[in-house]
Amino acid sequence: MENKFLTQEEIQSLQDLRNRQSSLINSLVQIEYQMAVLDLEKSNLKSLIKNLELDNENLGKVLTEKYGNGNINLETGEIIPN
Repeated sequence: MENKFLTQEEIQSLQDLRNRQSSLINSLVQIEYQMAVLDLEKSNLKSLIKNLELDNENLGKVLTEKYGNGNINLETGEIIPN
């Protein structure tokens, strides 16, 4: 049986398809990497938010113990009792 060969155009078409596939795979990998980085940043921000809320709560307790319940005018520092 005689060997058969693709035409140069067919070879080029197959190579083009393989290159397009490789490019798409690389793009997908980059997107997955970026998503992982964003997930990590999101997790870090959530942790910072928890810490901020704890700081806020702790400061509120300290100020309430010192001055009692009330509203604070942040511009003047005045405490208006409830």
